[in-house]
Amino acid sequence: MGDSAKSENPQVQAQLDRLAKLSQGEDRLGLERIDALLERLGRPQDRLPPVFHVAGTNGKGSTCAFLRAILEASGKTVHAFTSPHLVRYNERIRVAGSLIADEELAALLTRVLDASDGIEPSFFEVTTAAALLAFAETPADACVLEVGLGGRLDATNVVTSPLVCGIAQLGLDHTKWLGETLADIAGEKAGIAKAGVPLVTQRYAAPAAQQVQQKAEAAGAPWIGRGALWDARVIRDHIRYRDRAGGLKLPMPGLPGAFQADNAALAVAMLRFQDKIKIGKEAIAAGIRSARWPARLHQLAPGPLADLLPRTAEAWVDGGHNPNAARRVSNHIRATFPGDLPLALVFASLKTKEPRAMLRPFKGLAAAVITLPITDHDAFSQAELLELAREMGFNAVAADSLEAAFRLVRSPSRVLVFGSLYLAGQVLSANGEIPD
Repeated sequence: MGDSAKSENPQVQAQLDRLAKLSQGEDRLGLERIDALLERLGRPQDRLPPVFHVAGTNGKGSTCAFLRAILEASGKTVHAFTSPHLVRYNERIRVAGSLIADEELAALLTRVLDASDGIEPSFFEVTTAAALLAFAETPADACVLEVGLGGRLDATNVVTSPLVCGIAQLGLDHTKWLGETLADIAGEKAGIAKAGVPLVTQRYAAPAAQQVQQKAEAAGAPWIGRGALWDARVIRDHIRYRDRAGGLKLPMPGLPGAFQADNAALAVAMLRFQDKIKIGKEAIAAGIRSARWPARLHQLAPGPLADLLPRTAEAWVDGGHNPNAARRVSNHIRATFPGDLPLALVFASLKTKEPRAMLRPFKGLAAAVITLPITDHDAFSQAELLELAREMGFNAVAADSLEAAFRLVRSPSRVLVFGSLYLAGQVLSANGEIPD
């Protein structure tokens, strides 16, 4: 089972039920269906505000959050399309700064599904079409689009003239669709390159960088790679950024994790290498401080789920779901958290992921691993993950639900829920923390 959604609004749910019958939510790449669907809808992709198009394996969502926060700090109104949602389907579509209202969402889904006869679009394609319709029909100063899967054949790649494109960090994920090597994946991500449009990227190892360069040259896109035309580094308590226009001393992000400085810097570079929207230094600094992106090293507030832990315990959740994300999160814990509390890792994984590679960075760090399934998704069972964790040498137990997993923690601990954005969404929902 792939993407799916439920809504408390009956009109939205009626359209989601139609969508569920049409599409089982499986990942299906290719632009033929979305092109045909948008043609019937009047090609809304041609009537968008200036578009910032962001791909990547890790960090693309955070990069989008920094872009939106900086643009809004400069007084701009911003549309944003991101995925997946954590708790509410509406989270995917932010219209002029606000999550789309149920009434508007129901009407847009109705229009898209009514136009889809004979096309059989996927869940993501229908969602993309609804977002593009909303963005084309509501004025805004800018539009931030996050790639769903890959880039070259992703439904968001119907936008032919973005203002600037960006690629965040690369890692091995979705290898069934994108290829087995970082170079393969880099080539697919760089498929968002467009003629004359700056392609701003992080720094990559040589084989991946060569692929990005080749794709950019083939498309006629100026490649703005980190380390050549721009760069950034953390110096004590700030980010030192530089490019052709000079240097900036920027604050550290409000989002936790040293790696968020890289995502913030990419957003800054994307803004600095376009010339249509003017952004001042003050807005850049304010946006970096204010950006929020839930379920990324997110400490749970008191709530129904967190309150199941001992009073001396902390609860954290991160939606990372690949080996690169696991290394970044584990490195952050080692570098940042004091050693006063043992780490209890509450872990789950979809069957399309690599649980062994995700667990490996927590060796020597997690005092205990609690395995569990992911409700309503094609995930490994808690028993399968338990066997794997014990085979790897972890002190592991299994639970059949989040609540059961939290009840197993009976001593002062630092609990981290990790392994899936779907799982992270269930954590936020269970704890009453609904993204807005």
